[in-house]
Parts: sequence; structure tokens; C-alpha cells
Amino acid sequence: MGKSKTKNQKKSRSLANHVADESYRSVPHSFVFHRGQVGKNVGQLIQDMRRVMQPYTAESLKVRKKNVLKDFVSVAGPLGVTHFIIFGKTPNSINMRIARLPKGPTLYFKVLKYSLVKDVVSSLKKHRMHEQQFTHHPLLILSNFGMDGMHVKLMATMFQNMFPSINVQTINLNLIKRCVLLHFDPEAQEIQFRHYSLKVVPVGMSRGVKKLMQEKLPNMNKFEDISELLMKGANLSESEAEPDGEDNITELPQVYSGRGNMPSQQSAVRLTEIGPRLTLQLIKIQEGMGEGNIMYHSMVSKTEEEIQNILEKKETRLKEKEERRKQQEQNIARKKEKREEHKKKTLEGIKRKRAEAESDSEVEDPGLQGNQAAEVESDDDVEYYRQAVGEEPDEDMFPAAKRRRRRSEKPDTPAKKRKMSPGTSSRRMDSKSPKRKSAGGQKRAGTGKDPAGKGWKKSKDGEKAFGKKRLPPGKAFGFQKAGKRENKFGGGKFDGKKHKDKSFKSKGQKGKTGFKKKGAGTKMKGKR
Repeated sequence: MGKSKTKNQKKSRSLANHVADESYRSVPHSFVFHRGQVGKNVGQLIQDMRRVMQPYTAESLKVRKKNVLKDFVSVAGPLGVTHFIIFGKTPNSINMRIARLPKGPTLYFKVLKYSLVKDVVSSLKKHRMHEQQFTHHPLLILSNFGMDGMHVKLMATMFQNMFPSINVQTINLNLIKRCVLLHFDPEAQEIQFRHYSLKVVPVGMSRGVKKLMQEKLPNMNKFEDISELLMKGANLSESEAEPDGEDNITELPQVYSGRGNMPSQQSAVRLTEIGPRLTLQLIKIQEGMGEGNIMYHSMVSKTEEEIQNILEKKETRLKEKEERRKQQEQNIARKKEKREEHKKKTLEGIKRKRAEAESDSEVEDPGLQGNQAAEVESDDDVEYYRQAVGEEPDEDMFPAAKRRRRRSEKPDTPAKKRKMSPGTSSRRMDSKSPKRKSAGGQKRAGTGKDPAGKGWKKSKDGEKAFGKKRLPPGKAFGFQKAGKRENKFGGGKFDGKKHKDKSFKSKGQKGKTGFKKKGAGTKMKGKR
């Protein structure tokens, strides 16, 4: 296991991280994306431009069709993005916009010519490009931007702010591996964009010595002495034999990576183009993010009066917009006050209703009045049922009337229950209940009860009675004439004899049991 970090190490590490974060936030960042349909080649050009702007750009920025410019602006603030490079394509040309966030200006360029990275690299005999070159930002070189003109100075300022600034006194030369060159042609009003890779080699020694210092041993089988290799420089390729001139030789202020690059000695700086290559033409400069005044236009020129009229119209539109905004705010405030007032009145009404309900419950007894009204109503329903149907209603149909009848029939002293003989059935017939004639003239006995107190329905005409035996129409089960009452079941005898010889069998027993009914000549047999 490694040693644990001390407090000083943790403190220095946190301080270094803080400095790195601050330095990362202080440099400009960019988004490179497209708007609309651009095609495959322009899409590859966008990827190449993201490669140029590394490492302070979004390499994997995803753009969808439904995204609008406001979406990118809203995201750019938290991420610290300062510039937009936007590509677009029309049927006639390819356009490029460079915008400064958040308030502009926006520069509109027309892409006259362009070459992709793959095209530039394929045209070289020997290219020099590797991943370590893109770990640090490129060095910006502006050429011929000192011309008079507001638009030229504005372009130079925009390009300078797109890349991080450098301090010549403290810069580390080993971090500079690439450079971006922008050259302005005042006659054609065009800008040449180039991207190069840097290489520094020592000057003042033969090519053979350089070869040996690079630890590349040439083939010396044709030489008689090693001096021939050091003096003639034979067996070298054409690119290695490239002559150095005064325009690319300089004195290094510090040690640079590479064999033989020593400080205070002359070295040659060689550039290798790695692409992409663009030829741009400035069309116009506009204030803001594409919504402000036109500051410069290369194809349209206006007089001072026209410019003044345009400014006045714009001021008028801004005033109208401000008035509409104030009117909307007043309407919102008025609606809010109405909602608050309505809410207040509603709450007061709810409180008032609750207070009235509480006061009514304290003065009156709604339970007693409700019970009385229910009983009266139940009595009316019972009478209506009697008149309409012609028979007594079930006890469970009108419970309020049942309770009232029980209270009225209940005596002051509890009466003794009548003992039933062992031979009598559990079913008790209420013979004292008055018999009523129905609307059809048929008589019906009163309602009976079982010992448990549960009510059961009397059989109607045509329905099956006790024992599921159908009775002849017009006569009820157990019907007796006036003045004849016996303790026999059904008020008659079985087969003309007393039941002491043959007991009555229930439904579930086997065999057939015949019985006669008084006053009837037909025999009815029970079912098995």
C-alpha cells in the first residue's frame, strides 16, 4: 500500500485543482454546430473545425432537428461557452456564422472554397499529425489585418477572442504544437484559413549528423568512410533534404522537445499543413444574436437618412413592445387581485355556513324529527301497499312501521311466553290475526313467525307451500272452516285413521305417504 497523503500534500493538491479550474473557466469555449440540412461533406467539415478548436470545444455535441438557437444559448451560459461557429447550406452556397455570446456581434461569412482534412493529408507525401498535438490550444497568427476599416478591426478582434491569449514571457514552447493562420486579402476581400503542425529542428549541422542524433542509422554499405556520410549527406529522402531559409530560422529562448534543440542556438521551424482549408468572404456584421442592427454589409449600402429612419422605426417598435409588456403586467396583477378577493369571499361563506350549521344543531334535535317523519311516512307506505296489493306487507319491508307496532303492542309488564308441547311443530300459526279479503275476493291467513323471531312469507296462490307441494287453486294450506279447530296437522286425518298407527313421514324418508284433506275427494301423494 502507498503512503497516506499528508495535510500539506492534500492542501497543495486542492490548490492546484482550484487553479486549474479557474484557468479553464477563464479561457474562451466554443460550440461548432449546424442549422438545417447541410449534407455529408459539410458535416465532415464541422467535425474538422471541432478538431481545430480543441480542447476548449464540445467534441460530441448532438444537434437535433427540433433544437432552436435559444436552446444552445440557454445551455451555453452554465457551461461557459463564449462563441458559436454555425454552418448552414443553401442551394447556392455554404454559410458560416461566428457569434459572440451573450450580446453579439454576429459575423456572417460565405464559404467560397474548402478542403477537408482527409483531402489535405492525402495530398502530402509525409504528414505530421498525432493526438498529442490536440491536447493544447493552437497558436493564432493574424496576417494583414492592420488595414483601415471598422469591419477589418472587428474581424481581427473576434478571431483573437476565439482562442486563449498567451503570455510571451511565461509561455512553455513545448505546449505549442499547432498554429492557425488567418490571412486577409484587401483587394479580393477574402480571408484564407490554414491549420498547420509545428516542428522545430536544429540548424548548423549536416544532415547525416541530424540523422544520427535522431537515432536513425542510414545504410552505409556504399561508403568507404563515415566522413562521406557526415559531409555529403547521401541516402537521404527528398523531404529530409529540404533546405532551410532565413524566413524559418530562429533562436530558441528555452529547451524545445527534439534532438539537438538547445537554448540560445538557432533552430528551424517547419510547418506541415494538416487541414482543413477555408476561403471566406465577409458578408455582413449584425448586432446581437442575429436580431440587432446591421453594422456592416458588403453588398448593400445605405445613406445616413435611411439609417436614421431605420433606427427610428426600431425605437418605435421597442416602445410599443414595452407598453404591451406593461399592460400585460397590469392585467396579470388585476387578475391576481380578483382571484384573491374571490378566494377570501369563498372562505368567509364557508365559515358562515359552518357557524349556521352549528347553531342549528344546538337549538333543535334533528334526530327526533327525522324519526317521527320517517315513521309517519312508513305508515303511509304500509297503507298504500295494502290498498294496491291487497295483502299485508312483509315485516322486513317497512322496518320503521315494525318498530312502531312493537312499541305500541309492548305491555307494561313482561308477559310469560307460552310453552309449546313437545308434539307441536316449531311453526306457530297466528290464528288471532284478522283475516282480510284481497282485491280478488280470496282470503289469506295472518303472518306467522318461527320461534327464532324471523318472519317468513305465506304461500300465495299457485306457489309451492310447505314441503314443496302445490295446492289446489282457491284454498290455502291448513285452511279450516269456522268453528272447527283440531290439533291435527292440517286439521284432518291421514287415510281416515288416527296417526298413531302410521306416523307422518317427512320429505326425506323413503316410501309414499298419502293423506286426505277434509272436504276434498282427491288424494295427494308426497314426493320421494
